[in-house]
Amino acid sequence: MASNPYFNQPLTPARPRMFNSTLAKVIWILVPIVTVGLASGVPFVVAAVKGVVKPWLAITYVVLELAIFGGSLALDPKADSGNPLPGFLIVVLIIAAATHTALLDSDKVNIGK
Repeated sequence: MASNPYFNQPLTPARPRMFNSTLAKVIWILVPIVTVGLASGVPFVVAAVKGVVKPWLAITYVVLELAIFGGSLALDPKADSGNPLPGFLIVVLIIAAATHTALLDSDKVNIGK
């Protein structure tokens, strides 16, 4: 019986992975948190370049980030009016971006992949 070289080859994943290790995952999750939402679209742009997600998802995150920060500045340009809405919007952006960054390699989530 001849030996088949294909039997010992590892199975290739269905799509590329975003994170190579747990440390990389933690660092990428911290990007939107540490930058206070200013770089919330960066993990998705990198994921789109790697082929983990479709480019429309990265574009959506960048447009949403710009819209939230632009809207926050329009609502409270001097940050002294006491209006809590701009800060709340930025906190929601940070939480959503960190959560969605953590889900980039999840096989259970299929949106944008």
